[in-house]
Amino acid sequence: MTTATRAKNDVRRITGLLVIEVVNSNPNGDPDRDSDPRQRPDLRGEISPVSLKRKLRDLVEDKDGIVWTQLADQLGLDAKDFGILESRGRDRKTIEKQIKDGTFSQAYWDGRVFGNTFLEEGASGSIKTGVVQVGLGISVAPIDISRHTNTNKSGVQEGKDRGMAPMGYRFVPHGVYCMPFFVNPSMAPKSGCTQRDIDLMLRLIPYAYSHTRSHARPMVEIRHAWAMTHNSQLGSCSDFALIDALRPTKTSALDEPSTSWDDYAVPTSLPRELSEKARLVDLVSSL
Repeated sequence: MTTATRAKNDVRRITGLLVIEVVNSNPNGDPDRDSDPRQRPDLRGEISPVSLKRKLRDLVEDKDGIVWTQLADQLGLDAKDFGILESRGRDRKTIEKQIKDGTFSQAYWDGRVFGNTFLEEGASGSIKTGVVQVGLGISVAPIDISRHTNTNKSGVQEGKDRGMAPMGYRFVPHGVYCMPFFVNPSMAPKSGCTQRDIDLMLRLIPYAYSHTRSHARPMVEIRHAWAMTHNSQLGSCSDFALIDALRPTKTSALDEPSTSWDDYAVPTSLPRELSEKARLVDLVSSL
């Protein structure tokens, strides 16, 4: 790596943990189970990494939306450098041309941050692995799944004066999920990612659910978005130790679903031996 390349790599090593509360909502439907909330064999709930990244992409792609317009103004961002590769209706020929002429990485924020699988024969300039990797979100305790029938006053079938969708509303009454994420500076020179790209992602995270609410998930909220910046780009302590130190624990009836946030003990600081090696920030409270 040349001196010039090293100077451009200003991306900091970060270990992150999102603590997400779900109330009467479906945080991530499973298409293999008729859109039931995702659930593991041990009855703990899941939120896929793809679902979180999709919400961040959507906030950036909506250039008329208040999240993008306000953050772009605060961070001094030029919209032309923050396109979204994983968008509907993308023009493959344009993207192939950008790969060949070297403008690909500059054009797509999600390509620089998350990487992509847009691989074409001879397209050596395409990005493969991103700087940011998001882990699977797992609920701290088992979850219940409730299923209700949706009704519609207006019929949707010919000859019917009313509509009904049996078991059409599927939700988790209550759950608390932990979703880790990692910022790896080693991939930054390969994707063209800079700390400005990461700063945007960190600023977006608190709005990921509140500004993408839907009928299926009206009450999903990131309670804490912990970002732990290592003292060194190489890493100053164990990622797992940092995550474990901030993971909520259920205080009683450990093998039963929770009913409220009060069922959990939620750490809000790192032990001294870790706080000396990584700087802790809650992205939610720092808004």
